[in-house]
Amino acid sequence: IDVGLRRQQQRHFGECNLDRLNALEPTNRKESEAGTVEKWDKNDQQFQCAGVALIRHFIERRGLLLPSFSNAPELIYVIKGRGFQGAVIPGCPETFESNSNRSQQGQGQNSNQSQREEQDQHQKVRQIREGDILALPAGQAHWIYNDGDSQLVNVTLLDTSNAANQLDENPRKFYLAGNPDDEHQGTGQQQFGQRRRQQQHSRGKEGEQEQQGEGTNIFSGFDQETLADSFNVDVDLARRLQSNQDKRGKIVKVEQRLQILIPERQQQEWERQERQERESEQERERQRCQGGRGRDVNGFEETICSLRLMENIANPRNADIYNPQGGRISTLNSNILPVLRYLQLSAERGTLYREAIQAPHYNLNSHSVIFAIRGNGRIQVVKDNGQNIFDGELRQGQALTIPQNFAVIKRAGSEGFEWVAFKTNDNAQRLPLAGRNSAIRAIPEDVLINSYRISRSEARRLKFIRNETTIFSSGRSSSERMRRRSESEGRAEA
Repeated sequence: IDVGLRRQQQRHFGECNLDRLNALEPTNRKESEAGTVEKWDKNDQQFQCAGVALIRHFIERRGLLLPSFSNAPELIYVIKGRGFQGAVIPGCPETFESNSNRSQQGQGQNSNQSQREEQDQHQKVRQIREGDILALPAGQAHWIYNDGDSQLVNVTLLDTSNAANQLDENPRKFYLAGNPDDEHQGTGQQQFGQRRRQQQHSRGKEGEQEQQGEGTNIFSGFDQETLADSFNVDVDLARRLQSNQDKRGKIVKVEQRLQILIPERQQQEWERQERQERESEQERERQRCQGGRGRDVNGFEETICSLRLMENIANPRNADIYNPQGGRISTLNSNILPVLRYLQLSAERGTLYREAIQAPHYNLNSHSVIFAIRGNGRIQVVKDNGQNIFDGELRQGQALTIPQNFAVIKRAGSEGFEWVAFKTNDNAQRLPLAGRNSAIRAIPEDVLINSYRISRSEARRLKFIRNETTIFSSGRSSSERMRRRSESEGRAEA
C-alpha cells in the first residue's frame, strides 16, 4: 500500500486529460553490429499519461545485448526466438560454478591459484523463449544472448513514474560495456550536452582527448589509473573497459558460441523445476503474509536471491479465460510472480480469433500499454465524458495506451489479434461491462429499466443473453445483424 501511495504522489495529475489517442510506432531506430534497437517517443502524451517508456530489441543469431541497468523497473516480453538472460542481484552469491579438469593437479598454493584462475563463477542464468515475461527491479544489471537459429525479439516497458526511480521521468540506460552512443534525451540533458561540448571546444584538442569517453559506458568517465587500481589490473585493461573505440553498438556479435554455465536438462525437467520453484515461492509468500518465518533460514537469500524473475504467459494451458470459439487471456500478477509486488507492475497476454470480441471493459486501478504482437484488431476507447478518443486499427508492432478507467473494446480482424499489455499495478483489475460477471449483469432489472427507459424483457436480454465472461465469438448474432443490415440497405437502394 505504501508503494502505491508513493507512486500516486509522484505522478503528475493532469497528464491523462487526453482528447485523442493514436496507434504509435517507434520513432527512433539504431543499428548495432548484431541487431537493432527501436524506441517509441517517450514524450508522447500517451506515455506521459502512463509514466512509461517502450523499447524493442531485435537480436540476431549469436548476438549479445550488452550488460546494462536502468533507473526504472522493467518488464520484458519475449515476442519470438530463444536465448539466455542473466540478471545481477546485488548481495547474492555466485551460485553457478564450473569444474576444473586441472584442479586435481599440483600441490599447495599453486594448485589453489590455478583452480581459482580456471573456474568461472556467476549468478543464475535463465533460458528464455517466446512468451516469457522477465521482471527486473530498478538498477538491476542484466544481459540477453541469442543462442537460437533465428532472430530473438523482445519488447521492454520501463516504468519511469515508479517510486523506485528518484532521478526524473526520462528513461536512462547505464551500460557496463561497449559504446552505445546514445543521444541525450530531454531538453535539460540536451542543454547539458551542449554546454559540455562548448567547454571541450574551449579547452582545445588536449581537452577533447581527456574527455574522449563521453557517450560510452559508465567506466569511460573514470580516470584510467584509478580504474586500474580499483580492479587491480594494468592500465591497458582498464582502457579496454572504457571501450572508447568500440563501434559495435549495444548489441554485439559473439564470434564463437557463448560459453556459460547452465544445467543440462530435458524440457520436462525444466518445466518440473519451474513448477517446484513457483510452488516454493508461493508458500514462502503465504508464510510472509501470515507473519510467520517458516523454517530458520537466511531471510535475505530466501526473499531476494531466490526470487523468480520470469514466467511464461503464452502457454494456452495457463490461460485464465478461454473460449474455444473466441480466444484466451492469461494474466500475470504478484500472486503468480511475487517480485511484481516490488515493481508495482503486471501483464496480460491475449489472443482473439478471427472477428472475436473482448467485452467492453475498463481497468479499475491501472493504466494499460497494449503492444500488438500479431494480426490486427479494431480498438475503441471512450473517456469519462463519453467522447470516443480512439476508433481505429492496431496492427503488429504498434502500441496504444489505455488510461485508467477509460472504457475499451477490442475486435479481432480477419487474421486474428494477439497482444501483450503491460499494466501499472501489481494486481491490476479489469471490470467487464457486458457478459457474465459484468457490471450490467450485477445491476437490478428495475435500475436498468429506469436508467435506459427500456422494458423488462429488454432489460433481461441485456443482462442474460450473453453467457460468456470476457471473450465473445463472432457468433450467429453478429452475422445475423450484418445480414439484416445488408438486406435493409438493399431494400433502401431499390
